[in-house]
Amino acid sequence: MSQSTLTPPEAPQTDSGSPLGNGLKQRHLSMIALGGVIGAGLFVGSGAGIAAAGPSIVLAYAASGLLVMFVMRMLGEMSAANPASGSFSVHAERAIGPWAGFTAGWMFWTLLCVGVAIEAIGAAHIMTGWFPGTPSWLWVLAFMALFCGSNLAAVSNFGEFEFWFSALKIGAIGLFLGLGVLAVLGLLPGTAAPGTANLLHDGGFLPNGVDGLLVGLLASVVAYGGLETVTIAAAESEDPVKGVAKAVKTTMWRIAVVYVGSMLVIVTLLPWNDPKVTEAGPYAATLDHLGIPAAGEIMNVVILVALLSAMNANIYGSSRMAHSLVSRGQGPKALGKVTGRVPRRAVLASSGFGFVTVLLSYWYPDTLFAWLLNMVGGVILVVWGFIAVSQFVLRRRLEREEPGKLVVRMWGFPYLTWVALAGVAAVLVLMALGEDTRVQVVFTGGLTAALALTGYVMQRRTAAAAAR
Repeated sequence: MSQSTLTPPEAPQTDSGSPLGNGLKQRHLSMIALGGVIGAGLFVGSGAGIAAAGPSIVLAYAASGLLVMFVMRMLGEMSAANPASGSFSVHAERAIGPWAGFTAGWMFWTLLCVGVAIEAIGAAHIMTGWFPGTPSWLWVLAFMALFCGSNLAAVSNFGEFEFWFSALKIGAIGLFLGLGVLAVLGLLPGTAAPGTANLLHDGGFLPNGVDGLLVGLLASVVAYGGLETVTIAAAESEDPVKGVAKAVKTTMWRIAVVYVGSMLVIVTLLPWNDPKVTEAGPYAATLDHLGIPAAGEIMNVVILVALLSAMNANIYGSSRMAHSLVSRGQGPKALGKVTGRVPRRAVLASSGFGFVTVLLSYWYPDTLFAWLLNMVGGVILVVWGFIAVSQFVLRRRLEREEPGKLVVRMWGFPYLTWVALAGVAAVLVLMALGEDTRVQVVFTGGLTAALALTGYVMQRRTAAAAAR
């Protein structure tokens, strides 16, 4: 990585003047914002949360959802004031220093690249179930080639893919919620209103106590990851300020309806300890309970769409983050070239890391790949911490110097900013206390320390060179 061009702390740069395109339309951003909240983690991962927390999973998703609302509001305030494809990495550099932008940016890049591999493996697993005898690596190769190719082309290609993926996900979750509400009210033919039987029986609302609730809380935090991509995409839209403002302002009802609403429907209709909740997934189990034909296959289609959508978004987000870092002298210069208003070398590098990680998952399924997963397990929480600290610093600066840029304002500043930071710290402490999640905190802490030290050394060297 370049050491001679790292921006000195007293003169932070942004990438708002980068040569990237602006091919994303408002309809793309709106749908990305809506669909970005609906991922495979919600459809599949929520089953483990329900099994641990029981009906109290609703509280877990509401609490973590409130934290995410605060984080997105803070990020929206900064991104509307200074749109940049590096998003929170740029904001951290401006607020704290180049080492912070370096750390947050490369941590997020690693998270997204590993995520591409996980999603590719999941999508391939579904395809081999539909087409027995076909090798999973072939499907991985096909999906990686498809989305790497689409991201190498104009940014509008990414926008169109995400537009239609998001439309399908939104339609599916909307239909699910509609059928679920009718069933809860006893208005769906062939079903009777369950009342509060599943909410209060079989151990009550907190069947596994506070410990179960905490496990559900940690599972829900993971499911919310990915919302940050919309602020990265906004920098390549026709009107970045308007795009960010509109997307962030709708975060509250999206989280309330999609996450909290669907969890409430599921635990009201089904016993929380029904084995199908974890075996088939909570959504498929609910549709099967309602007598929807081929419920499992319907959900497989929806999950496949969610996985492919996440692959597409992660390749896009990681390539833009890498380009932003390089443009600020915080990465290999070879990745900085932009052709056709697309950072194609950054796209190839981000996709290449995904290919390598997929191979590692086959060669070392119980060792190296598990180590990678543990290493990025708490990354999103560290990123949220950088966002909170950056917003606290930049808000004060904007109020003094450029108050007109405060198009989106964090609620209850500075008190809710402190609440959000405390919430992030609390979740990390809970992870450190849990036997199953402690290793993730250790590896994430190691990655954070290594990147922070590297960034700080580079920053000092650059400052020393500039002083000579």
